[in-house]
Amino acid sequence: MARFGVVVVTAALLLSYVQSSSTTPVHQVLEMLTEMKSKGKLAMEEEKNTMATYTQWVDDRITELGFEIKTASSEIQELEAFLDKTQSTIDELESELAKLDTEIAQLEGDQKTATAQRESENDEFITAQQDYSQSVDALEAAIQVLKSQNYDRPQAEMMLQKMAVKTRGMRRVLAAFIEEKSQRQSGAPEVAAYESQTGGVIEVLENLLVKFKDELNSVEVAEANSAHAYDMEMLHVGNLIKQLTSDHEEKAVRKGELLGAFAQAKGQLTTTKADLADDKKMLMDTQTTFEMKKKTFESNQEVRAAELEAIEKAVEIISSPDVVASYETDVKLVQVSKQPVAPHGVLLLQEGSETAVARMAARHEAADLLRNRAATLSSKLLATVAEDVLANPFAKVIQMIEELLAKLKEEAAAEADHKKWCDGELKANKLKREEHTTAVDTLAAEVESLGSQIQTMAEELATLAKEQAALAEAMAEATADRQKEKAANEATIKDAAAAQQALKKALEILREFYSSVAKPSLVQIKKQVPEMAAYKGMGGSSKGVIGMLEVIESDFSRLETDTRASEDQAAGEYNTFMEDSKAAAETKHKREVQLKLDKDQTEFEQGQVKKDLVFAQKKLDSANNYYDELKPACLEVHVSYEERVARRQEEIAALKQAFEILDQKGKGAEA
Repeated sequence: MARFGVVVVTAALLLSYVQSSSTTPVHQVLEMLTEMKSKGKLAMEEEKNTMATYTQWVDDRITELGFEIKTASSEIQELEAFLDKTQSTIDELESELAKLDTEIAQLEGDQKTATAQRESENDEFITAQQDYSQSVDALEAAIQVLKSQNYDRPQAEMMLQKMAVKTRGMRRVLAAFIEEKSQRQSGAPEVAAYESQTGGVIEVLENLLVKFKDELNSVEVAEANSAHAYDMEMLHVGNLIKQLTSDHEEKAVRKGELLGAFAQAKGQLTTTKADLADDKKMLMDTQTTFEMKKKTFESNQEVRAAELEAIEKAVEIISSPDVVASYETDVKLVQVSKQPVAPHGVLLLQEGSETAVARMAARHEAADLLRNRAATLSSKLLATVAEDVLANPFAKVIQMIEELLAKLKEEAAAEADHKKWCDGELKANKLKREEHTTAVDTLAAEVESLGSQIQTMAEELATLAKEQAALAEAMAEATADRQKEKAANEATIKDAAAAQQALKKALEILREFYSSVAKPSLVQIKKQVPEMAAYKGMGGSSKGVIGMLEVIESDFSRLETDTRASEDQAAGEYNTFMEDSKAAAETKHKREVQLKLDKDQTEFEQGQVKKDLVFAQKKLDSANNYYDELKPACLEVHVSYEERVARRQEEIAALKQAFEILDQKGKGAEA
């Protein structure tokens, strides 16, 4: 089929080429075929070279992907091991942190309990201290009163009772006094003497004073010891809590670092797995694409070889003497040669005439001076004045020179002021132009960069559109081909099945017939006629027919089996192709949608930058326009300011000298 297509295309090309040519068709066809043969061989070699280059690239790419897959697999193992180890360490740290939290909470609880107990003890101490202090104060006051007055015992006891009513601390003293009194009355022999003397009461009170002071001191010492013990305990517990808290913070920081590293490694593992999957898919796609291209290349090489073979045969046939001789004999071509008509031209003669300037006959000394100085200085002013000197009356010339001298002096002063103004304006304008140029260049570069991005996106969008259209077309073509192929296969299977049924019936009939005619007859056994043997059918032919029908039946059976297998394989390949194509189309569509959004955003950004560029360009244009306005007045001069000043001075000097000559001549004429 491919060779037939090549021959048809070649024939069409030959016919078109022969019809469009005015030279001998045989030679033209031979030249064209020879050229086609050369081009075909060259294209065949180029395709081989291209395939060789592509094959080398595929080998390199497969090697590269294999290395990347191996590296990614190793990295995944390392990351998974790291994640397992890190997770184990994190679990250990969490357990240790929980234990530390428990210990810290227990110590803080003990700290609160001890503080509450310390506060309770301190409250009891304050109460006891107040009681003992009041008792000591009351005793000291009572002793002082008793010593200052000579009370008898009843009076002293009465005084103590009254003080106990008014003073809280005296109550404890009165109770101790009564207890001391009862002990002395029960055990002392000199009771009467004790009761009759006030001094005995004072002694008792002084003893009680010593006792209460000792008890107050004991309470204060016990409080100091308890407070010191509490402070030491709080210091120890506080240091322990501080140490545990520091350890807790370190472990928490370590846990946070490990969690960060764990998350990072987990993300890297996900990325690496995705890269590995992409590499594996890329490897499979590369190998599949290579096999497809390889088959296409081999098919192309076969077609090209067939094409070259067809061309060679065509050349051989056309080059035969029969074709050439017949063409030269039967066909005559008339070639009409056209001679070009030479154009006629017309020669135009241009004649030039030089205008003769009559030189002035009379040369005035002043005019000669001015003309010479004009030539030396290249001064049009002096040359004009020299002409005016010869053309105008004497008095008018004197006045003209005087006015010209005054005008030149004014121009010199004005030019000095103008130069100063120009220098300032040019400097300021230069700074503005440089600033605006930098802004315009920067914005233009940004616009160009964004434009390049937009162009790249547009090209990629166009490529995606073409690829999606190509995928849709390929899917439609594949669907149409699949439907045709399926219909053809089903028809083939149906026909093969029907043929097998018909063949089975035919074989049954033939076998039954030949089986029946092959049995011997009793009549035939007893009596046989030599001249005429019994007809038993075409035994040899029957075996050949039956065998042929059996072969045909097996062929139809094999055709049905092969067609069914081919149909299943084609259906599977079609389904795989459609799934891959749909996945690829979906991926490209998503990319296209995102790319359109990115392109719109970039175009919006470019539009904003363009607005800024237009605004900056307006500023630059304004500065450039002003610079253009300054150039004629400040820059576009043939000589520098210093040279102009010097030449003007020389012009003034020449005019003064001419004025002096004219003035002297005028005065001489008047005389």
